[in-house]
Amino acid sequence: MTIYRYDKSFEGLLTAIFYAYTRRQFPDRLVGCGEPLPLFADEVFEVVSDAAHADRVWKGLERKVKQRELLSAITFAWLSELPEVDMLLFRYIRKLFDFKGNFSFNLGDADVLQVHKIWRKVSQERLRVCQFLRFQKTADGIYFAALAPLYNVLPLTLPHLTDRFADQSWLLYDLKREYGYYYNGKEAEEVRFADRPEHLRTGRLDASQMDADEAAFQQLWQTYFQATAIRERLNPRLHRQNMPARFWPYLTEKYGK
Repeated sequence: MTIYRYDKSFEGLLTAIFYAYTRRQFPDRLVGCGEPLPLFADEVFEVVSDAAHADRVWKGLERKVKQRELLSAITFAWLSELPEVDMLLFRYIRKLFDFKGNFSFNLGDADVLQVHKIWRKVSQERLRVCQFLRFQKTADGIYFAALAPLYNVLPLTLPHLTDRFADQSWLLYDLKREYGYYYNGKEAEEVRFADRPEHLRTGRLDASQMDADEAAFQQLWQTYFQATAIRERLNPRLHRQNMPARFWPYLTEKYGK
């Protein structure tokens, strides 16, 4: 059994693919640094992430694959962070390179089908994050929103948010993964915090952190939400299906529910 050990980054995965083709030896397993090795490992190859090698692999994929959605499937599946997704993508990318002719989604192939399923799930989560974001205006004029998505979809929301809220400064934070993106009105950059104050654990600002009018706007939105609800047509099951309860703690209209 041949093992490739790497740093569990996307750049590292692409570097592993580069070395696999260079060495003409493909791994049976991928493991992260510090992870225990499986029994009966015949060889362990240490992969050192290399931006140039990774870029060469990605550009090779762009030349080989004419359908952009196939490349999107790779990045979306990677951001799922699901167990063994790296080995799944390794096999999938190898099939993209080795397939003769124009590759399309062959859902009869187990790996292709699995990547396709993950891609759809991550796409749906990205859409939900865009739908259920509720920004709160801070005392210093920055709009703050936080939630804990199932998958690591924050990078996928940036094109929409930087277009939709281009004239505002905002911070979008992932409570589960403890990082976010700050947009200064021109560009978005990844941010992490050494300390995690209360609002970076709950996703809510307290009164001292809010803009003077923020509490009034929140109350206005809650009143509107309640006033437009038709009690005779309430369908809790459908409501939870369309608006999963895991998002409720971060929704202004659901505060106190």
